[in-house]
Amino acid sequence: MFHWLRDHRRAEARNRLFPPAWEAFMRANVAHYCVLDDAERAELRAMIQVFLEEKDWEGCGGLDLTDEIRVTIAAQACLLQLGLPHDYYRNVESILVYPSTVVPPAHHPGFFERVDGPVEDSVPLLGQAFNQQGPVILVWDTVLHDARHPEQGHNVVYHEFAHKLDMLSGSANGTPPLVDRDQLAQWVTVCSHEFLRLRRLAEKGHKTFLNAYGATNEAEFFAVATEAFFDRPLALQKHAPDLYGVLGAYYRQNPAGRVHRTCPVET
Repeated sequence: MFHWLRDHRRAEARNRLFPPAWEAFMRANVAHYCVLDDAERAELRAMIQVFLEEKDWEGCGGLDLTDEIRVTIAAQACLLQLGLPHDYYRNVESILVYPSTVVPPAHHPGFFERVDGPVEDSVPLLGQAFNQQGPVILVWDTVLHDARHPEQGHNVVYHEFAHKLDMLSGSANGTPPLVDRDQLAQWVTVCSHEFLRLRRLAEKGHKTFLNAYGATNEAEFFAVATEAFFDRPLALQKHAPDLYGVLGAYYRQNPAGRVHRTCPVET
């Protein structure tokens, strides 16, 4: 009964008229929206309607949480799942948005909370994704800049929601749920090679195509590689064609094939 009601609500949300103002927000703010084909844009709009309805949204630090902010974030989060069988990020219940870079309050473990390592001090952040059903934290000015300038290769929404996709496998280990053993074997071979290559170059202080932050661990590598896959697909194909291939097989998208498209004229 629960699933029937959920699916019924989702169908209703998907079939609602997409507000023209929301369309305008995406055309102005989300560069990738303009390079999708008609079917992809229609599906993305339908996904956004469900995503906005099902998630709890909170403006923090005095931020007035407007439709523009919610739609701009939702469009980017849903783009990652555009080609995937998905459940609208079932492991995301809430999204907290700050106006600018924040230093979150220190976390103090609860009485029944297991602590596997030292509790880290709070540091400035642009985004953060918590495990299990934990929230995603984003910073609006960075979200907007990244969405409008994919050529720079950084996108905090893609990064944090890639972590959430990764966590669907049970932990953030750089390997999201894959189709079968063959895909897993290819994933491990390619990603391990590219991760270790990035780590070697970063340790030597060499300039790297992928953000050196991806050398931190396998989870960060997947998130950084996802940013490059969507934001700089042609360059990723050139520098790491096998990595582009496994990411394309996972996301079931080909961003390199969209690069030269332009946003259709409104009618």
